[in-house]
Amino acid sequence: MNQEERRQFLIQYLLEEEPQYKKIRIPSSSGEQKQLLRGLMNVRMPQEISEDFLRVQDDYLTETVKEKGVVELSELVPVQEGIYLWQGDITRLAADAIVNAANSGMTGCYQPNHNCIDNCIHTFGGVQMRLACAEIMERQGYEEPTGQAKITKAYNLPCQYVLHTVGPIIRGKVTKREEELLASCYRSCLELAAEYELSSVAFCCISTGVFCFPNERAAEIAVETVKKYRAETGNNMEVVFNVFKDMDKEIYEKLLR
Repeated sequence: MNQEERRQFLIQYLLEEEPQYKKIRIPSSSGEQKQLLRGLMNVRMPQEISEDFLRVQDDYLTETVKEKGVVELSELVPVQEGIYLWQGDITRLAADAIVNAANSGMTGCYQPNHNCIDNCIHTFGGVQMRLACAEIMERQGYEEPTGQAKITKAYNLPCQYVLHTVGPIIRGKVTKREEELLASCYRSCLELAAEYELSSVAFCCISTGVFCFPNERAAEIAVETVKKYRAETGNNMEVVFNVFKDMDKEIYEKLLR
């Protein structure tokens, strides 16, 4: 199969999986097909799926990652010893682990084609990731507390693992407790990465964006927490601060340089 054939197979499979989709027709343009496939993956509940689907999906996503371009840590220049700043799509990074800014349900973003990092990571990781997260949450028996972290395989992403953490949601002036919870997100991810003996982790800007944590203060907490962890533990794990917006890049450059 080529990419177009794989994409159409996956769309048709997901449409046939749910009776309410029987009137949906596969669009002719590749752009609309990509949107439809992503949307169908986004709204699909965590459940088992056939090996045939997974084989085709994995081939499709592997090729998609190649098309986007994988970024190795060896291509980056450290701004401080063991610390990097990189602007771009975190799903392209081949770190040992990348960090996902999750919600308390921990099973990803269900809004079709939403541009949040949670949506992107689950989309390009594949449907296995949502199921893995759901199984973790079922065993846990309650929603994920703010400031903690869980780990899953990365499946079709170029990294090895994804660290899922729930940051604080800000509804007014930031409190001391909310600052502590954000710091706990970074610390929890670092501790979990160390437990799995990972050598590198890439952090997104946890709790900024729709969670409304002020970008500059969030960056200060991120840098402070990472440096404190490295100093206290002597762990030489490489850390990438991944940013997407120019504003965040400028903030981190000021803090790190």
